[in-house]
Amino acid sequence: MRTLNELVQKIRSKNAGPFWLTIDIFCGSETAYRDVAENLRTADVAKALGANSQDLKRFDIPSLNVIKISLPRPTVQGARDDRDMHGASWAALLAELQV
Repeated sequence: MRTLNELVQKIRSKNAGPFWLTIDIFCGSETAYRDVAENLRTADVAKALGANSQDLKRFDIPSLNVIKISLPRPTVQGARDDRDMHGASWAALLAELQV
């Protein structure tokens, strides 16, 4: 088994408005995309993010070799207890996920 970070070109996270985050997994090749799409379980992603798997929205985009995952922010962007206003640190939580 390898980590997600070893299989893909880039993992990026960002805001998708004040209530949602989005994580983009850029696979870089069709082979890597197929491998990740077949073996990356949404339940494992939810666990790594500390989220409910039913709240995650997953979009597999084979024409771009990208997997996009969206989830509700745990706090509203800019709230006093928001520790990542731009949503950039969420990608690191997936980088070491075993696939």
